[in-house]
Amino acid sequence: MESNRRALGWAGPLIGLVTCAAALGVSLAAAGLVRASAFPVVAVGDAAVDLAPAGAKEFAIRVFGENDKNVLVAGILVVLAAIAAAIGTLALRDLRYGTAGLAAFGVVGVSAALTRPDAGVLDAVPTLAGVVAGTVTLRLLTGRALRGPAPTASGEGAAIDRRGLLIGAAGGLALAGVSGVIGQALTSGRSAVSAARASLRLPGPATPLPPIPAGADLRIKGLSPFVTPNADFYRVDTALVLPQVDPRSWTLRIHGMVDRPVELTFADLLKRPVVEADVTLCCVSNDVGGPYVGNARWLGADLAGVLRDAGVHRDADMLLSTSADGWTCGTPVDVVLDGRDALLAFAMNGEALPFAHGFPVRQVVPGLYGYVSATKWVTDIKVTRFDRDEAYWTPRGWAPKGPVKTESRIDLPRDGADLPAGRTVIAGVAWAQHKGIDAVEVRIDRGPWRQARLAQAPTADTWRQWVVDDWDATPGEHTIEVRATDATGYTQTAERAPVGPDGATGWHTVDVRVT
Repeated sequence: MESNRRALGWAGPLIGLVTCAAALGVSLAAAGLVRASAFPVVAVGDAAVDLAPAGAKEFAIRVFGENDKNVLVAGILVVLAAIAAAIGTLALRDLRYGTAGLAAFGVVGVSAALTRPDAGVLDAVPTLAGVVAGTVTLRLLTGRALRGPAPTASGEGAAIDRRGLLIGAAGGLALAGVSGVIGQALTSGRSAVSAARASLRLPGPATPLPPIPAGADLRIKGLSPFVTPNADFYRVDTALVLPQVDPRSWTLRIHGMVDRPVELTFADLLKRPVVEADVTLCCVSNDVGGPYVGNARWLGADLAGVLRDAGVHRDADMLLSTSADGWTCGTPVDVVLDGRDALLAFAMNGEALPFAHGFPVRQVVPGLYGYVSATKWVTDIKVTRFDRDEAYWTPRGWAPKGPVKTESRIDLPRDGADLPAGRTVIAGVAWAQHKGIDAVEVRIDRGPWRQARLAQAPTADTWRQWVVDDWDATPGEHTIEVRATDATGYTQTAERAPVGPDGATGWHTVDVRVT
């Protein structure tokens, strides 16, 4: 009897976990035939992102950074495993309980998949396929495991056929592994889109920019380079699975409050006058001194020119742009039309946009935080009004308009660094897109402010490096602060404000120890 109780202790969880693995493997394979975002783990994760309050998003980005999505998926899988183990245990008592548990999971998965903004009926197929596979696996495993009637809660009744259960579990895991490999190959198989990206011949700009001036990059080790490499450029978005959009089938529809609705193919976009621009992008979730800012040389079509061709109505004040995955963004019309380099960008730092940064086309609008300007994988722009439509983040507590605030950051020395006494370099970057940085000041231990030496800035739309290289560091604990003044004469406020609802404020401060 005691042996049977011990067997029940591991047999039920094993049955549940193998059932869960088989269900997920089959659903992943089915998602490969439908689309990757229909995989129930991804669909539930996307729904969780949408339902999460603004504070939860801020916390996730602050604590986990660009790994926030991986942490979310891992959390979902851990919860799934725990519930699956419980379902397996219940199924040994009564198979109907286990079947009901799988059905409940199916309802959650189908609901999450079908409520996505771009959902279709076929998006329910991966979850349904997983439920069917899980139900069959559960029945087979419980059948192989039990000899006689189902055991009671005290462990009395049927014995556990260990050998039969282990053989059945091996078969279930084989099913999970094979279907999972197939699904992974199908969902991550970017061969067609990757080939299209690799073969893309980028047109030249109508007016090529000169090379980045040597004086724009101080080339100090540990200081953010003037141009952020694509691989290092920050990524903050809601997509758990990167959209795979083939440029050959991509279209951009511009409609709403316009005289002449426009629909552009990718080939149409490449035929338009091409603009090259150096622009710094920044996420509104970037805390004071945070990493979610980067500078790149972008290539694309002039967004203002496309809007003028469509004939924007005078009373329109908002562009509601939509991503291929259904995310929306609200951009002020007047900002796009005021002469700045607002782009429908298709290249970044000399190559076609990376998948993570919006291939084949994204918006780039200098001077606005990304959540109101930088739609990746853009496929639709509705010309409308702020009092008629809301973008994704507005009902979640973020401001409808998000002009970038004047900010500065200390890159060297790092917070908490141990430094040798003597001459020490203090350096960093400052930004005030579409205004420009006129001055950066540094102070140590609340002493007098000293002017930093500024690198060149090709335009007011990029960040600007700065350096103080004559600090004679003495032994002890020291606090270093920085503030910037933009070209309008505004100097950063010392008042600390959180990132919500429209961007953080305050002076970046680091503490160091000199020995």
